[in-house]
Amino acid sequence: MKISQVKGNTWVLEGMELIPFYKLEGGRCILLDTGLPEEREELEAALLDNGLTPAGVLGSHTHVDHCANSAYLQKKYHIPTALTAPEAGMCQNLLTLKCYFLSLSPDTIARQYASMVQIPDVILPPEDGPFTFAGAQFTLIHTPGHSVGHVCTATPDGVCYLADAVLSHELLGAKLPYNLSQAMAMESREKLRGLEYDTYIMAHHGVCTGEELPHLIDENQALIRTRAEEIRSLITRPMTISQIDSAVCAHYQLFTHKPNRALHFERNICFLVEYLVDQGLLDVRCRGGVALYSQAQP
Repeated sequence: MKISQVKGNTWVLEGMELIPFYKLEGGRCILLDTGLPEEREELEAALLDNGLTPAGVLGSHTHVDHCANSAYLQKKYHIPTALTAPEAGMCQNLLTLKCYFLSLSPDTIARQYASMVQIPDVILPPEDGPFTFAGAQFTLIHTPGHSVGHVCTATPDGVCYLADAVLSHELLGAKLPYNLSQAMAMESREKLRGLEYDTYIMAHHGVCTGEELPHLIDENQALIRTRAEEIRSLITRPMTISQIDSAVCAHYQLFTHKPNRALHFERNICFLVEYLVDQGLLDVRCRGGVALYSQAQP
């Protein structure tokens, strides 16, 4: 796993996602997220090869590609971990993880995602502002929407880690962008326009300047509106969520043979359908005990 300097003491580990970290004196570092479980050995080796030892983990949110090594590092290195209260609650045990993996069975979650379970040592304050952790002062910006308690973090170098609050240019072709609440995620992105940092890191392989961020936010907002409208146009009659799911997968050619992946598609489609309902663009009615969605009439 390659490491690259972003600015000053702020660096990133380049894995399946960018994992930022902040260097402290004495070869210690504070990780902002910890990546996927299959990246564990590579992450540790990269730190060791560069003379670095974890001093703490300040997590952005508890999705599997961001937190799966946090409990492991916490236990092995006897270091503190920190999360917002909503995220800490979600990863407390296997059953609370159902709040993330809505469509997976409890046994499936236990088999595949047990590494996500963690009890953080520190609960991040619920308000934006400075926060001292593991020997450095960061600035927290709460950005719920992608997940229930997602937070962005600015390092002392003036570099802001956006995690998954904003998609990089690389992912703006996403067919089913994931947000627990599309509307709230969009509100959080608008909030980010008011920041004045000179460099921003997006978890999924993007670094941009402060001048570039507003345009990137515009593109992110447009992506949600475009995908929502594309899905709305496929609802040509009163349809169940399963019928909508089938139509959307056919439209985007999402022809997977993996059940878990298909269930993730269904979940992401549901979140976009919910957005359309809340925007008044879809109506929901019931027939024979089954919910049916149809385009709202002007």
